[in-house]
Amino acid sequence: MYRAKVKSMLKLQVHPDLVEAGTDEAGRGCLSGPVVAAAVILPKDFSNEILTDSKKLTEKQRLVLRPIIEKQAIAYAVAFVYQEEIDQLNILRASITAMHRAIDQLTVTPEFISVDGNKFVPYTNIKHQTIVKGDAKYLNIAAASILAKTYRDAYMEKLHLDFPYYNWKKNKGYPTKEHREAIRRYGSCVYHRKSFKLLPEQLKLNL
Repeated sequence: MYRAKVKSMLKLQVHPDLVEAGTDEAGRGCLSGPVVAAAVILPKDFSNEILTDSKKLTEKQRLVLRPIIEKQAIAYAVAFVYQEEIDQLNILRASITAMHRAIDQLTVTPEFISVDGNKFVPYTNIKHQTIVKGDAKYLNIAAASILAKTYRDAYMEKLHLDFPYYNWKKNKGYPTKEHREAIRRYGSCVYHRKSFKLLPEQLKLNL
């Protein structure tokens, strides 16, 4: 009961009087694959007792929530920035780029953008606010976190079929001990981020 009560305390959005998009990303700390961002505009009467930060939910809960968000949202979009561009831009710029591209794809233009985290670059002339741990405070950001996470997880599970020794279906490209041991044994592949420190003892791999 306590857990449900905490979740029900999430606010819908920062500015209830505006058409507001929440945006968040997934995969920023991974060694491989894209960073994925989502932007979501929810209706004013939206509510959901379990929706919160995707990291606080199980995979099953996230997969239950994804179609609910997609069906009930006024508009939503998901954008990928792949590893080659991450290496060119750096991961912070790539994450913000993914958010911008997700907002680009919205079929409804927001009047305000609420952003998870503390860094953002203004999007056109639309006002925004960065919110640390915003995905645990606002439903529209939480919804974006769910879409970003589930779309990215599904993509990494597909890559796993061609590179099973990294076990991306389980670790999704994050720097787990198992993932790093596989890099040490088999080397890196085209989906690894070359600008990242793939192994603790190496600043750079010969790729």
